[in-house]
Amino acid sequence: MRLHTKILIGLIAGAAAGVGVNLLAGEAAWVAAVNHYLFGPAGQIFLRLLIMVVIPLVFATLVLGVAGLGGLREVGRLGVWTLGYFVGTTTLAVALGLSLMNLIEPGAGLPADTARELVETYAEDASRRLEASAADRFGIQTIVEIVPRNPVQAAAEMQMLGVIFFSLMFGVGLSMLSRERAAPMLRVLEALAEVITKLIELAMRLAPYGVFALIFVVTSRFGWSLLGHLGLFVAVVVGGLLLHCLVTLNLALRFGAGVSPFWFWKGIRPAAITAFSTSSSNATLPTSILVAERNLGLPRELAGFVLPLGATLNMNGTALFEGAAVLFVAQVFGIELSLTQQLVVVVLSVLTAIGTAGVPGGSIPLLMVMAVSVGLPGEGIAIILGVDRLLDMCRTTVNVCGDLTAACVVARLDGLRQPRRESAA
Repeated sequence: MRLHTKILIGLIAGAAAGVGVNLLAGEAAWVAAVNHYLFGPAGQIFLRLLIMVVIPLVFATLVLGVAGLGGLREVGRLGVWTLGYFVGTTTLAVALGLSLMNLIEPGAGLPADTARELVETYAEDASRRLEASAADRFGIQTIVEIVPRNPVQAAAEMQMLGVIFFSLMFGVGLSMLSRERAAPMLRVLEALAEVITKLIELAMRLAPYGVFALIFVVTSRFGWSLLGHLGLFVAVVVGGLLLHCLVTLNLALRFGAGVSPFWFWKGIRPAAITAFSTSSSNATLPTSILVAERNLGLPRELAGFVLPLGATLNMNGTALFEGAAVLFVAQVFGIELSLTQQLVVVVLSVLTAIGTAGVPGGSIPLLMVMAVSVGLPGEGIAIILGVDRLLDMCRTTVNVCGDLTAACVVARLDGLRQPRRESAA
């Protein structure tokens, strides 16, 4: 049985078991105990195994990617293609989310009593997240901190923008050396990348069990009555994410990358399932790189360049969710946002998606800042916190699929070797 099939079975089994426990036992003390002492730690250990290799993986793959591309000019050209694609697809995602929200208006039908109860229930959680992530809010300091004073400290604190910048500069410096002088360091980095690949393979053997544990914790705690209150909002966001994949990404694959969308979606299943279960782009990055090289046939230097950047900068699903959430809160409170304000939401969604940490729930603090920026009460974001975990799983999956789509498109745009493909023809 293939690994992605085992992971899918773990996902379905964990969801079914969790829903069954939720329906039969609800908020019983033993359910909380089982989650706290068994499934919660098991899922977190699996997550930590994946996140453990992210920093050395990003460093090795980015340096080798930049060095393999041949120099600063080539890196700059590839970077322009990559960032241009990121901004374009992210902007389209936000526009799609806002269009659906304006068309369906799910917030207008939420009873005032329900909205007030949700705010009271989750306001403390929202405030705690905002305070804990004050340093992550997007602003001019975020741009300054892209350049780390201490790359070791940036790595220790998982400051991915700083790690990426240092890796890019290290790769550029390495490419400026003669082949003889650079060869020893390249051999060390290639060996490091191979070791990390083996560690990822070991960790992924545990994926079916880790996925079961992660999904069980979510579904056993999930309040289905809450989903009933916010069901239309959830449906609009999930529908928007699906449309983005089926329309925007499929068109990019067909005409931008020249590959069959069916072949692409079949090939990236392990990465998509891992993203859905972990809700973390960073934790999924090792699997994404393996999938890009082995299933999509992308050059190692390209996958090592585009995908680490995408895990930090390309957040299609997050941007769509943020735009939709801001408009939903405005509808709940009866505040009509003008066209100008909605354009501000588009810009802020694109910018904050870049500043969002690639970890579960990383977009919530930035979302509160966005709400305040267009005149909405920041605590109103608490309304959606109850269903955020479910939506986080969905939007992270779209983020990762968008990264892999970007790698395929950039490979063709920059004239690098085509992905191994069952062609669009």
